[in-house]
Amino acid sequence: MTTDLDALLTALYVHLDDHVLPSRERPPRRGPAPLLTDAELVCVAIAQVLLRYDSERHWIRAAHSRIGHLFPRLPGQSEYNRHLRALAPVLFEAALWLVRATPTWWERLRLMDGTPLRCGASRVTVNRSGLGEIAGYGRDASHHAFYWGAKLMLVTTADGAVAAFSLAHPKELDERKQALHLAHVQTLAPGPCPIVCDKGFAGAGVETAMAALGHVLIRPRRDDEPKPAVKVFPGWLRQRIEAVIWTLKNQLGLERHSARSTEGLWARVCQRICALNAAIWHNWLIGAPVKRSLIAYDH
Repeated sequence: MTTDLDALLTALYVHLDDHVLPSRERPPRRGPAPLLTDAELVCVAIAQVLLRYDSERHWIRAAHSRIGHLFPRLPGQSEYNRHLRALAPVLFEAALWLVRATPTWWERLRLMDGTPLRCGASRVTVNRSGLGEIAGYGRDASHHAFYWGAKLMLVTTADGAVAAFSLAHPKELDERKQALHLAHVQTLAPGPCPIVCDKGFAGAGVETAMAALGHVLIRPRRDDEPKPAVKVFPGWLRQRIEAVIWTLKNQLGLERHSARSTEGLWARVCQRICALNAAIWHNWLIGAPVKRSLIAYDH
C-alpha cells in the first residue's frame, strides 16, 4: 500500500473523530462492545471501496495486510457486514460533511442526473429479493433497455463531489419528481444556483417548482421545442457528471453492489459516495492537479 492511502485514512479519521462524529453516542445494546468506533469503521469501509474489494468477505481477509498497521483491531466478516448496514446514517453524514469542506461547494453551479441501479436479472430474484420496497421495473433510456432495480439521483459540484443524492422506486417517482423531492429534503448548494441537467428534466412544472426554490435548470433543447437563436447549452458539463457516474459504478464498484436488502443497498450507495467525496476532499488538501483522480489510492 502507498503512503497516499495512509495519508487519506489518517486525515479522514482525525477530522471525523474531531469535527463530525465526536458527539455521536452509540445506543445501548446487549452483547460485547464493537471493536471499532464509527470514525474507524467509516475509514475501513472507504478503504475497502478505494482498494476495489467489492465483496466484504474478500475484504476482511485482506484488510489485515492492507490496513492492519493503521487499524490493528478489525472485526470478523459477519460483524463487519452487520455494522456496515447500520452505518448508513454515519456514512451519509460524513459524505455531506466532506463535500461541504471542498472549495467548490461554494461555487454557484451544480450538475444533476439520474442513473439506474440494477438489482437483479431474473424473475426468481424479483420474487424472493428483500429489495421490493425500493426496487421495481424501469426503463434505461440511455441503453434502450428495461431493468429491475432502483433509480439513483445525484447532484454534484463542478469537480464531481456529490452534494446530494437519493434512491427511489423507478415507477413511483420519475426523474422529475425525484429531483423535486431531493431539492426539498436536502441542501443542494449554499444558495440559489443554476443546475445543468439533461432533457429528461424538461417540463413546465418541474422548472417552475425548481425556480421557486431558487434553482434554474439548464438543459439541452428537446426535438419538439423551437431552436434558440444562440446555442448556449454547455455540453461538456453534461459529460462531466456522466464521468462521475462512471467512476461510481465502475471504479468504485457500485454496479457490483450485490445488495440483497434495502438497508444493504442504501449502505453500499452511501459507502461509495463517501469514498468518492473523501478522495476529492483529500486531493484538495494535498493540491493534486486532478481532484477526482483515484489512482493514488487504489493500490
